[in-house]
Order: sequence, then structure tokens, then C-alpha cells
Amino acid sequence: MQQYSSQLLERAVGEFSKLPGVGRKTALRLVLHLLRGSVEDVERFAEALVTMKHDVKYCNKCHNISDTDLCSICSDSRRDSTTVCVVENIQDVLAIENTQQYSGLYHVLGGVISPMDGVGPSDLQIESLVERVSKEEIHEVILALSSTMEGDTTNYYISRKLEASGIKLSVIARGISVGDELEYTDEVTLGRSIVNRTPFVC
Repeated sequence: MQQYSSQLLERAVGEFSKLPGVGRKTALRLVLHLLRGSVEDVERFAEALVTMKHDVKYCNKCHNISDTDLCSICSDSRRDSTTVCVVENIQDVLAIENTQQYSGLYHVLGGVISPMDGVGPSDLQIESLVERVSKEEIHEVILALSSTMEGDTTNYYISRKLEASGIKLSVIARGISVGDELEYTDEVTLGRSIVNRTPFVC
């Protein structure tokens, strides 16, 4: 491991290298960039992170990140409140929104069922989805999870939980390669997958 002339520098590099996809070389470049900047710039950067961590909320309805109790998507009266798109995480909401092909609401599960990783149905926002369907006037639930074994397992579990409601269930079209995650799919392909969704079949 590279030795640094400053323990303060080494500590900062160590913290940055904990970020996903950031190795120690990249962490060093980021730290040196901040070091070259003004004290005011660094303080603004640090304040933004601390404020985000303390003040960010999760939408009471869809569990998306928000500055208020109800996110800007759920509170937008122009959205189609009868259609709910179920996604794995917040990155997927951003990816679908970038396609500009979907105007309904979302439901963020916070992951997918993965026994190998110790993630079961109770660890996800599935019961709150079932509750939404029972209380709100929802006509269609779109299952937009990654086309992986875990995603398919979660799709099946949700379909069984919603079976008694008689609600229309659909899945995004398989323009997305098997095993791919939504956030890495190009916007055109993802947009077409939403528009050309098909009925869900167990």
C-alpha cells in the first residue's frame, strides 16, 4: 500500500476509497483536487454531504428519496396515479424518469429477494405495496425489476401477494438483456421496454 507523507491525507484517501467504484488512486486524485481548492469550496462540499445525510427523507408513499414527506413525483397531480411502477432502487427511478416515457407513480422496494444475501420479503417494501393497492385507486402495477434470478423471484412473490386484488400486472418488455440492471440500460431501450410492457404470467 502506498505510504503518504501526511496522515491526514492518508485518512482522507481511506475515506474516499470506501465509496463504490473508487480505488485508492482515484481517491487520491479526488482528495488532492479538494486540497487545491479553496477552504470555502471544501466547506460547501462537506456541508452538502452532512446536510443531505441529516435531512434527506424517504417518501411516505413510494419510498423514493425526497426533501419532504411526499416526494415531488407522488405530489404531482399531472402524473397518472392509477399506474404504479415497482423498481428495486432509487437509481431505477432516475433511469426510468430520464426516458421521459412514463408518467405514472413508483414504488421503491429497496432491493430484491436474495436468500444468498440474507434478503427476504420482510426486508423489502412489499407489504406497503400491497397496502397501497388495497387503499388507492390503482389499475395497473408494472414490475420493472432487473431481469435476474433474484428479480424474477421477487416478481413472482409480488404477483402472488397481489393475486387476490385482481389488479392488472405487467412486466417491462425484454429489450433488456437477461442479467442486466436497469440503471445501466440505455434510455431508448429502457423507454421502449416500459412502453411495450406485457402482461405478467407466473
